[in-house]
Amino acid sequence: MRIGLLASSNLLPNSDNQRVDAFEFDEELGSLRPAFAKLGLTIDPLLWDDAAKRASDFDALLPLMVWDYFEGNEARFLDTMRRANMTTPVFNPPALLHWNSDKRYLEEMAADGAKVIPTLSVEAVTESAATAAFKQFGTDRIVIKPQVGGGAWRQALHAKGEPWPEAALLPPGHALIQPFLPSVTKEGEYSFLYFGGQFSHALVKTAKPGDYRIQSSFGGQETTYQPSANEVAMANAILATLDEPPLYARVDLLRGLDGELALIELEMIEPYLYLPHAEVIGGINQGALRLGEALLARLSR
Repeated sequence: MRIGLLASSNLLPNSDNQRVDAFEFDEELGSLRPAFAKLGLTIDPLLWDDAAKRASDFDALLPLMVWDYFEGNEARFLDTMRRANMTTPVFNPPALLHWNSDKRYLEEMAADGAKVIPTLSVEAVTESAATAAFKQFGTDRIVIKPQVGGGAWRQALHAKGEPWPEAALLPPGHALIQPFLPSVTKEGEYSFLYFGGQFSHALVKTAKPGDYRIQSSFGGQETTYQPSANEVAMANAILATLDEPPLYARVDLLRGLDGELALIELEMIEPYLYLPHAEVIGGINQGALRLGEALLARLSR
């Protein structure tokens, strides 16, 4: 069976505008290939824009590396996934991709009982919206991020009394505002990876000194983490608010002012899987193997 790993052009070899973190694409594909081969699967990169017209060449499509879909491309991306899925299964399914692309899902999850970082949705980022957020959260620092976004794209940290950021540094439209949590610089952000609804591995991501962004493109670092049973149960409870388990998900958590972990994002479109933090047995990455096994189970339904 042939699996297509959908990717943005800025991750593929010989790109004119290759991302600084394109090495993560090479690493992930390098971990997936031998694990999938053990299960009788091949996995090959495919430009996501070509997914609909090339869908029949594959038995399943995984949009795991579409790292530009939010840069004004979300409507085209979601339509492409919908059309591709008419021929070949896309995982996660297009309806879930659509729901997860709009970060207002955090409000829905909070209403369903998930423990979520306090979040305020705004139609446009203005100084008055920031003032309202400072008051609502009882904080003097806020993080402003696009409603559709990723990788800290057009995301800003703003402190009360500081000059208002220029427009090019802020979300271009609808946005979310969250309180800045000091734990992100002192402790880091936790990521719990799930395949087929089952916990696989975890890590903690820390920012470089003087920054709060934990992505490798901003100098962030990762360390393998062994969560407690209570922490895994908490992440399980977050996933349990969904109608059914996704094929893959990354549960990103920060420690709140109350000392407890809370959801900052649930990534089910294009999460980097951090496979170097899964165990390797006999040269096979077990996280990649678990993903392949979960995929086979979905395809056999």
